Amino acid sequence: MKAENDFPKIDISDDFIIGTDINIEILNLYRNYPCRLKAEIFVFCLEGYIEASINLNDYQIKTNDFVTLLPGSIIQIKKVEGNLRLFIIAYSSEFIGHFNMIESTRDIIQIIRENPVLPLPEKMVELFQDYFTLINKVYQQNLLPKILVFYKNILHTIFYAIGEIYKRRPWKTATLTRGEEICKKLELLIMESYTKERNVAFYAAKLGITPQHLSNTVKQTSGKNVSEIITRYVITDAKAQLKSTDLSIQEIAYSLNFPNASFFSKYFKRETGLTPLQYRNSK
Repeated sequence: MKAENDFPKIDISDDFIIGTDINIEILNLYRNYPCRLKAEIFVFCLEGYIEASINLNDYQIKTNDFVTLLPGSIIQIKKVEGNLRLFIIAYSSEFIGHFNMIESTRDIIQIIRENPVLPLPEKMVELFQDYFTLINKVYQQNLLPKILVFYKNILHTIFYAIGEIYKRRPWKTATLTRGEEICKKLELLIMESYTKERNVAFYAAKLGITPQHLSNTVKQTSGKNVSEIITRYVITDAKAQLKSTDLSIQEIAYSLNFPNASFFSKYFKRETGLTPLQYRNSK
């Protein structure tokens, strides 16, 4: 495993990182404020307990849970307990983009986004442990240092294996009301598009309903306004970039599709009570 400073807080410079020596100091990189990942990270919890926020939803991660953090995921660690042992495989955004992994696994990406924490069936635990131990040995001993296709195939294999497990989980057949279905689809659309679109009409058009119908349905079902949900994603991402990157306020504004830094600063202060610079400098 790389040193703490090389761990994928946002992205990694190498194509991939594999290891088990994850300590509290590394996890603390994600504790004080949200981070928006560019890397793709797989976490196999061998022992211990973690409470974390993934894409603004809270999860409890325990022994034999498998966590998939897709590129673009917003994460924050809230609590760590026990003798924590984690197995980590992280791929850089460049590696993922080169092999177009998201495109080739489109059929399970939506399920993973909705359920990033996967409790492994008992009969699969030993298989995953053996497989990941082998991968770690190959990586640590530098047995196949330049054979990128080997690590690409590992990525494919992981997606295939967890995809089969996801497809057998009860959440796939859960019955939703029409309102719950709309809210669920809206949340996924916002996760995909909030960096470019903050207009309620855009999401209504994507769902094939009127903005008024969307607003009324979401309010009745979740008690929230559509604009509030969108704003929550935008502000969380802005906070992540302000604390996790050295990007200028203007660069962050452009990344979230604001016309300029001034407009972004007013939006941010209205929602948080602080200017972006004040938030960046806060402890």
